Amino acid sequence: MTPTDRPTPRSRLRLALTAALAAATLLGATACAAIPTGGPVRSGQSITDESPTGGVDYRPTGPEDGADQTELLTQFIDAATGAQNDYAVAREFLSSGFSQKWNPRQSVTIRQGDGEVERVGDQELTYTLTASASVDADGEYTQAVRPTSSTLTFQFVREGGQWRIAYAPDGIILSPVNFTSVFQPHALYFYDPTYRFLVPDERWFLARSSTSTRIVSALLAGPAEWLEGTVVSSFPEGTQLSLNAVTIESGSAQVDLSGEALKANTVEKVRMREQLTESLSSVATISSVDLTVEGVPVPLPDSSGTSAQRNPDVDARPLVVQDGSAGYATPSTGDVTALGGGMSDRIAGLEPRSLALSASGTVAVVGNDDGVFVVRTGKDPLRIDTRDDLVPPTLDDQGFVWVAERSDSRSITAYGLGGDPHTVTSTLPEGKLVSFQVSRDSTRALALLDTEDGAALYVVAITRGSDRAPTSLGPPVRVQAAEGTPVGATWVDELDVASVGRTTVGSSVVRTTVGGQWDTLAKPDGRATAIAGGSGSALLLRKSDGSVLQLNGGGWETTGIEAQVLGVQR
Repeated sequence: MTPTDRPTPRSRLRLALTAALAAATLLGATACAAIPTGGPVRSGQSITDESPTGGVDYRPTGPEDGADQTELLTQFIDAATGAQNDYAVAREFLSSGFSQKWNPRQSVTIRQGDGEVERVGDQELTYTLTASASVDADGEYTQAVRPTSSTLTFQFVREGGQWRIAYAPDGIILSPVNFTSVFQPHALYFYDPTYRFLVPDERWFLARSSTSTRIVSALLAGPAEWLEGTVVSSFPEGTQLSLNAVTIESGSAQVDLSGEALKANTVEKVRMREQLTESLSSVATISSVDLTVEGVPVPLPDSSGTSAQRNPDVDARPLVVQDGSAGYATPSTGDVTALGGGMSDRIAGLEPRSLALSASGTVAVVGNDDGVFVVRTGKDPLRIDTRDDLVPPTLDDQGFVWVAERSDSRSITAYGLGGDPHTVTSTLPEGKLVSFQVSRDSTRALALLDTEDGAALYVVAITRGSDRAPTSLGPPVRVQAAEGTPVGATWVDELDVASVGRTTVGSSVVRTTVGGQWDTLAKPDGRATAIAGGSGSALLLRKSDGSVLQLNGGGWETTGIEAQVLGVQR
């Protein structure tokens, strides 16, 4: 089933998410992610309180007697750290007519530093903050590439001789420390259209006992909008949680689905269980999943699932071109084990500037001064593009070579291994393209641009036709890039990317989680000229003197490898 065969518009699935989470809402569910507030509600079992799971259980206090408007406002913002009983403490700061209208689950704004309160009327204050990131109602995290200033308005009224807030914007405001203390990331897993790979969709939920319910409900609602049309789900349209929330017994998650799930055949049901198992694997208390439909157990084979790969790995040795040989280099000795089938000599003979190798090791793509070449086992190199203004070409797992112009970020062509071109409609913004690399699951691409405003790093989903040929890129999602003049970017694993930039004080390297947070890594000695992801989420750098470094713990270590080219493994 292709994405176009499966009519799953996100707007229709909102109803399924709402009904599925009705039980969690009545259970006192308190996450501010992935919980719409409209739509039909069905009653479920009632639990008086939720307990935290892995996060900090903040217990804020209510309003102080005699607090003025400014004090009340700052206390109210601080009280949003306590999600117990549907933010009951925070609601104590609100007027009786507004208390139940305020929706703390609408969004989370992660502030940078302290906000500034300003009076604009006798009963009205504004709160100006600098946002470093936000999480929307679906749990989708958006990093502010540049800090963004926002001004929020709050209105006040007197009740019983005390000031109370008569109006506040929906959502909550948290400091970075508080956010990471009470929220946790969880990846939802969907399939690529060939069902060969599991593809993650990172979300953030409150660390509460209802997290498993929220994960399953978000999974049933479908992928983030930027991934729609690129990934698929095995759940029949309209499938939602049945009357009860997800329960956990002796490490097993009991997931009861609505009758729509019965439309699936056995293979699809096995895949449904696999999606659930992988998506719930980040919950420490869950080790397995039991699937029922309207309370009736679903008989499935004992196998763990399908053969779909999650987070494909590569050879632990760096792929290099060195002294007329192309192959895997052994750290410490620097010896190179040449690629077989005549691949090593053919690649080295092209005097490559870049090299990417397929997962099978039987196909390579080389960029050099004469264009782009496909090198295959037992065949002579085939030149598929003669232009010289190109970024290093990349391979996907569907048999296509991606070639992009350095001077035009909109000019992207995917060639079949026989050289047949397919123009890809690009959504990337204008700028000088520095690097373009397809993910190992072939569903997404990473593009690094040099723009008038500096380095810009984007992740885009790949849309393909019925013949699996790429047709277009989806909406670009911007993530944090390294400071300075952009040098290169790479996929580290299924969710993490890394980029390197050149500054006046050396090289800057940043690692970013797609849909999550980012870290500035230690500065390597010397000038970095290339970056590549290695095995087990390892990260490699090539310096201008040819030496290859590997990130180890908090710093960069010399591998003992010298390389003319640091290759990319698919």
